[in-house]
Amino acid sequence: MHKVTFFPLGNADCCRIDLECGKKILFDYADTRDRNDPEDLRWDLPKALRDDLEEADRDYYEVVAFSHLDKDHIKGAPDFFFLEHAKKYQSADRIKMRTMWVPAAMITEDGPDDEEARTLQSEARYRFKAGKGIRVFSRPERLRKWCEKNGIRLEDRLEIITDAGQLAPEFTKVRDGAEFFVHSPFAKRLNATTVEERNEDAILLHVTFVVENVETRFLLTSDATHEVLADIVTITRARKRSERLKWDIAKIPHHCSYLSLGPDKGEDETTPVKDVAWLYEDEREKNGIIVSSSRPMPKKGTEEDEDQNPPHRQAGNYYKGVLDDPDDQFRVTMEHPRVSKPEPLVIIIDASKATVEKQSARASITIISNPAPRAG
Repeated sequence: MHKVTFFPLGNADCCRIDLECGKKILFDYADTRDRNDPEDLRWDLPKALRDDLEEADRDYYEVVAFSHLDKDHIKGAPDFFFLEHAKKYQSADRIKMRTMWVPAAMITEDGPDDEEARTLQSEARYRFKAGKGIRVFSRPERLRKWCEKNGIRLEDRLEIITDAGQLAPEFTKVRDGAEFFVHSPFAKRLNATTVEERNEDAILLHVTFVVENVETRFLLTSDATHEVLADIVTITRARKRSERLKWDIAKIPHHCSYLSLGPDKGEDETTPVKDVAWLYEDEREKNGIIVSSSRPMPKKGTEEDEDQNPPHRQAGNYYKGVLDDPDDQFRVTMEHPRVSKPEPLVIIIDASKATVEKQSARASITIISNPAPRAG
């Protein structure tokens, strides 16, 4: 079996994928917990990851993907990972990344304001210049120009660049039981703008897991806006590759923001634009699971409900409405298994497809919660 683990980090992202073959992939890393606050319920991410690696007798991930450079996707990463570009980040206790996955915008963005973003950008640029230990997604004209300024022939780096519409070569279904299809970023969109837009230029993936010839599909959507998702749907359908939009698990964008569905929040439920509605309503497989990496959903009329920041109750109501059993299949990381004591959300992927693993309230044994069967 494979496992996908989401950590309760507030409005922040980190997803670990454990493949049946033993390989480990980390998608984003945000160490948000305030260790000086005993009431902070967010997970101790570095401890959890270190404990897991120690149990596996390793100090590395095959791949660490940074979808983009926003704080809620990279916080604490320069303190946790072994970085090759400077000795100050190379102590023996640091965790190694055999391969970094980054969007092209991480290479080309001009002068990030945040120090941690600058550090990770320096690492990505160092590896790209060396031509190893990195995969860059998309090759816009800005990347070519950056290469020219830095004395690099873009053609000499094509083996470590993967465009939208292609498979990342690090994993295959035959060898690893999983493949990673790239939906975004688009070189065309990047070429049409004058500056990088992190949410629009982030990595979006469609993962296909295989166990005993049964396929389970997983959408990783970073902080995509509804415009980006609609473009993905339009392009993918036009190329007759709709199977790359089907999903059993969907990590919804931007901590359940309504702007990832449509332009208007709505009074009680967000109405998505047409193509986004098609993605969630028509491409969902039976017993799909939706995950919101966010704070608890606000109650109507509360101060949190009036806050313009996600999660948005209206967006949550839409997502719940597309599921057969929203109480079981709509999961919020800071609510799982309960708001008073959130724990990592683990999804087991096997020949029965995707199920949520639960800890028994009165015992240490692990049990599996199967979603209710789809009506009809």
